[in-house]
Amino acid sequence: MDINNDILQELVTANRILAREGVVDAYGHVSIRHPSRPDRYILSQSRAPDLVDVTDLMEYTLEGEPIDQQGRTMYSERPIHGEIYEARDDVLAVVHNHSTTVVPFTVTDTPLKAMFHLTAIIGYELPVWDIRDNFGDTTMEQGRDLAQCLEDRRVALMRGHGCVIAGKSVREVVMASVYLQVNAGLLLDSLGLGEVKYLTQGEVELMTEGQMRPTSQDRAWEYWANRAGRGDI
Repeated sequence: MDINNDILQELVTANRILAREGVVDAYGHVSIRHPSRPDRYILSQSRAPDLVDVTDLMEYTLEGEPIDQQGRTMYSERPIHGEIYEARDDVLAVVHNHSTTVVPFTVTDTPLKAMFHLTAIIGYELPVWDIRDNFGDTTMEQGRDLAQCLEDRRVALMRGHGCVIAGKSVREVVMASVYLQVNAGLLLDSLGLGEVKYLTQGEVELMTEGQMRPTSQDRAWEYWANRAGRGDI
């Protein structure tokens, strides 16, 4: 791939961070839109995120077709990535994970809403997409339906499955993925204590503005990258 190595290394680091922070295990994936070909994206071959290296990264069309497969296996859920990139010109990175802390909020009527200032980046309202509404298994049409549910938001939950996170940089989607899981855990703990006072929409917007600053994202990224053993890359 004719892509700057620093960009590819950052995608590898994103995989390792998500694994180190427990957002993904053997499953889940993160991609970036191709920096010079907006009609393509970069995603690892089918491999556990904690093991992903630059040689595992593959280039795909938005339809999920590999440009140079070289006999490598591919994630079956790659339509999730392609259809979000197709639907959202502003999206430059996508995470899909199956966080077991998040899943309870996909199968109950209890909403997953921001309740802690550092979790404001997840957004004010998170829609839940249910594959049973229109489909059976993961295809391009299902990916397109999920993208429509996401609309212009950063996060959408997937019933009995996990979630998808979209953003303008790989650092943004990693931050949102980590804090989505943090928020879910805090909310699970808090619900048993009584009524939860969620962040207001105004608070979410104001605090997200601060989290989106490069200085804030770089600080978190440096910390997480170091924990993942990628601090010197």
